[in-house]
Amino acid sequence: MTTFQEMGISEPIIRAITDMGFEEASPIQEKAIPIVLMGKDIIGQAQTGTGKTAAFAIPILEKVDTSKKYVQAIAIAPTRELAIQVSEEINRLSKYMGITSLPIYGGQSIDRQIKALKKGPHIITGTPGRLLDHIQRKTLKLDRISMVVLDEADEMLDMGFLEDIERILKETPEEKQTLLFSATMPKPIQNLAERFMNDPQLVKMKAKEVTAPTVKQIYYEVNERDKFEVLCRLLDVDNPELAVIFGRTKRRVDELSDALNKRGYLADGLHGDLNQRQRDVVMNKFREGNIDILVATDVAARGIDVSGVTHVYNFDIPQDPESYVHRIGRTGRAGKTGLAITFATPREVGQIHSIEKASKGHIQRKSIPTVAEARESIQRVAVEKMIQMVEEEQYTHFKYAAGELLDQYDSIALVSVALKLLTNEQMDVPVKLTSETPRYANKKIKVQEKSKRNYKGNRELGGKGVNSNRKKTSVTSRKKKEL
Repeated sequence: MTTFQEMGISEPIIRAITDMGFEEASPIQEKAIPIVLMGKDIIGQAQTGTGKTAAFAIPILEKVDTSKKYVQAIAIAPTRELAIQVSEEINRLSKYMGITSLPIYGGQSIDRQIKALKKGPHIITGTPGRLLDHIQRKTLKLDRISMVVLDEADEMLDMGFLEDIERILKETPEEKQTLLFSATMPKPIQNLAERFMNDPQLVKMKAKEVTAPTVKQIYYEVNERDKFEVLCRLLDVDNPELAVIFGRTKRRVDELSDALNKRGYLADGLHGDLNQRQRDVVMNKFREGNIDILVATDVAARGIDVSGVTHVYNFDIPQDPESYVHRIGRTGRAGKTGLAITFATPREVGQIHSIEKASKGHIQRKSIPTVAEARESIQRVAVEKMIQMVEEEQYTHFKYAAGELLDQYDSIALVSVALKLLTNEQMDVPVKLTSETPRYANKKIKVQEKSKRNYKGNRELGGKGVNSNRKKTSVTSRKKKEL
């Protein structure tokens, strides 16, 4: 592998990359960065989790002129979470350069965004609808930009944003550099590249679809309403050292982390609504062992690299094989074994088989542990903890009180009470989670109805005005509820 120093990256970026804990470039970075630095357009065909954000962010930062206080590059992303993530990575890479990146997306105050745009950020990351909104208001001008990035173009196509992207590109100068990244290359994306790109170079990475042999994969067929109770049983039976639990939406992450804490587990959530400081606090707690369960959305979990993750739980089934492979890749690292557990409702079992086929891995079906098995595991852990404390003589200050108790009560009764206190059982605390609709079930509808969207309509994910209690929702409302 090539180091970033060997690629001739400037010293301020090297310092930031070192702070982030990276030394060697990933394959997509090694291939794409030199081509982009030469000023050529590229089509990068790569999956999520390959390091493609840095592959376009580093060349952009090398070309930004900090003396000019206007937008010089934009990156268009399908979701607000990805727009935020890209902006955060750009800001981390540019921490020693004085370059500013601003994310703009639906669901956030447009007045606040207008004020931020007036300060002259160098780079904009945004979702198509909100970018168009600012262009229409004339609060965002793209006539002097030199670089455009289309990130996850196939996902934007699926969500009906193709016309929006074309509108945005028409607002940019003809003489510019365009970088397009997409996991797949459907015909509409190829047509877009032909119309708006200048002799693009193809950088194609082999899809990371083969799952790691060090990760044992299993799934449980479980009804949506029973998922949380089953999760608690598994946590008690598995007793993971460090675990990552994936939820489909930010609401799911918040509710799930709160529910786990009510049951006595040490958990915290990670999703796109957290600012960088809040994200750092959560990740530091996880790395230092102050919490042993991290609940996260897919996008928020990108880039998580914590050694010692023993278990991954897919509380909500991933929407595609690539997401599945990326999720379970959080465990089984550095030659260590890991366990990946996926919950599938009866309607989602077919998707398990599709993931299994595409990822070339075996996902074993297992029976849900009983309440008795969970209690037995809890007690076993408490016994092991008690034995360890005895062997380490962590009891000398309590010997006098113990002697007095033994004079009054039966020894078996006293040990039983001690074990009960050690288990901190809170299995009966009532918990209710909001039911979630599987994302993949709606995909066809989204594509079919994309032509119905109005230019001025709010097409951003996570926008306001969504009534989660409605039984019938529009395609855009359904998409909004997902994040």
